[in-house]
Amino acid sequence: MNPSMPLPVIDCHCHAGPGEGFTGPWDTDAPVSEHLRRARDAGITHTIVFAAFHFDYARANEAVAGIVASDPARLSGLAFVHAMRDRGRIDAMVHRAATVHGFRGIKCHRYDGRITREICDSAQRHGLPVLYDVMGEVESVSLFAPQYPTVPFIIPHLGSFADEWRAQRNFIDILASHRNVFTDTSAVRRFDLLAEAVDRAGPHKVLFGSDGPWLHAGVELAKVRALRISPAARRLIEYENAARLFRLPAGTAPHPHQPPPRERIRRVRAGPWNQPRSTLQSVTAR
Repeated sequence: MNPSMPLPVIDCHCHAGPGEGFTGPWDTDAPVSEHLRRARDAGITHTIVFAAFHFDYARANEAVAGIVASDPARLSGLAFVHAMRDRGRIDAMVHRAATVHGFRGIKCHRYDGRITREICDSAQRHGLPVLYDVMGEVESVSLFAPQYPTVPFIIPHLGSFADEWRAQRNFIDILASHRNVFTDTSAVRRFDLLAEAVDRAGPHKVLFGSDGPWLHAGVELAKVRALRISPAARRLIEYENAARLFRLPAGTAPHPHQPPPRERIRRVRAGPWNQPRSTLQSVTAR
């Protein structure tokens, strides 16, 4: 990479498109145009987007696909699924999102229902990461993550958007203990806990996320910039971890209608998700 060029930054956590429910901003609408302007001003070069809360995630995912297609250089998508309402069709939804729209992972939320084997099986089958908001139920991560050691689970907000500091504090132990468990920085208000997570679990376990469009991307990125860490550690958090887990080519974004490569990445001796690219081995999917 040209050293004179600014380093790329990936925001791994942003909602996009209309919701359905009208109980709050989270299920009414997630307009991204102003958010992307703020992201550009902050130096964020790529954003991972997924639906607002919705009664029909199959329809919501199609709306997100249209948003991604409008700016594929800056956007990639995740397939949002409802653990209960989408039961029996989750793998079909994920397959369409991944192969038709080139989506890069799965999103699910405890608000809709607890994560299920159906979701985890689909993630494993398609070689995709799962972004799962546990809403403070951090102890559950120690149950499902070991069952699927090749699936990377990204638990946003250090485990609690609601600022449940006890849950966040306990989650740091879980984050440090499981190779395939990661977190993002979005909406973490207790800065010392974020710094402790980076220090104890390592910068390779933390991704930058904003939880846009409702939180300001530049403000959320400022927390990462305020961490007293090395340039290499900051690059992991701001770019390399997301690029690796979501399989985004270095410095580029995939075309939204180009499916991800039909390959799985595995480490020679253990799980793949904590290793630099030089230690990864591509294996053709069967």
